[in-house]
Amino acid sequence: MKKIECITRAMKLAEIKEALNEIGVLGMTVTDVRGCGRQRGRHELYRGSEYTVSLLPKIKIEVAVTDDLVDEVVDTLLKAARTGEIGDGKIFVLPLERVIRIRTGEEGAEAL
Repeated sequence: MKKIECITRAMKLAEIKEALNEIGVLGMTVTDVRGCGRQRGRHELYRGSEYTVSLLPKIKIEVAVTDDLVDEVVDTLLKAARTGEIGDGKIFVLPLERVIRIRTGEEGAEAL
């Protein structure tokens, strides 16, 4: 089992959610986050003064999947989140050692 984390633009959430639902991934966690990378922030004007916003608002989508779905989920995230501009984000694939559904006590793939 793997945990896939995708940090991307908030405006892409609906498109990503729909794309993941189409391939059968129904459960996800979405968190509002802030961060910076190559984009290095942006300059804004407020009441005549210019300032730099160095930590930009993004979303982090977390999905737990079985090993056989990893490539399909990553490909789906790439297609749905990509705009072709700096700041599209990153995808991380992490191993999951154990998954337990609290309500029933099910473990492993059945808990997903």
